[in-house]
Amino acid sequence: MSVALIDYGAGNLHSVHNALKAAGAANVAVTADPAVVHRAERIVLPGVGAFGACAAGLWAIPGMVEALEERVIGKGVPFLGICVGMQLLATRGLEHGETAGLGWIPGDVKLIERTDPAIKVPHMGWNDVAPSAHHDGAELIEAGEAYFLHSYHFQPDEGRHVAAMTDHGGGLVAAVARDNILGVQFHPEKSQRYGLELLARFLDWNPQ
Repeated sequence: MSVALIDYGAGNLHSVHNALKAAGAANVAVTADPAVVHRAERIVLPGVGAFGACAAGLWAIPGMVEALEERVIGKGVPFLGICVGMQLLATRGLEHGETAGLGWIPGDVKLIERTDPAIKVPHMGWNDVAPSAHHDGAELIEAGEAYFLHSYHFQPDEGRHVAAMTDHGGGLVAAVARDNILGVQFHPEKSQRYGLELLARFLDWNPQ
């Protein structure tokens, strides 16, 4: 099985690559080549930093977004977005202005609102992951604890796209899913056994 780990200048590539290998992936290509994406049987989009900068980096690679659209939306190849890679699934990000996302899961990426002065932003560290009743991708998310680091959060337009929640002074979306697409706000590569087991399930995932 071939896994394309997208290199667009905005991901924690080394750690994600190592985590995928530890989870059982034999062939992981760190790539900025759309031709490699066209051949991949699994696609992983990592991301750290600001939404706008990540979007700009992704769209700056000629043919990359088109390759992702063809493989993930057109051909149903299993896809995993991590942190900002998950947020890029949204319609738009509202960090430092408005930036268009991929629009695969309708919704907005917004600043975490501090409803309690004791709540710190960014949301950083270990926190619970609580699976939601969800028909797509639900089998990949199990209850447990994962490592988070983010100041903005994804608010999908439709509850059916929420695969898991966490609590940081109120509910925050921890994972989204649709068909063959899974996005997680937390970092599997930093989540020790919980994260490796999630990646292993993703590598075995055959969404219908």
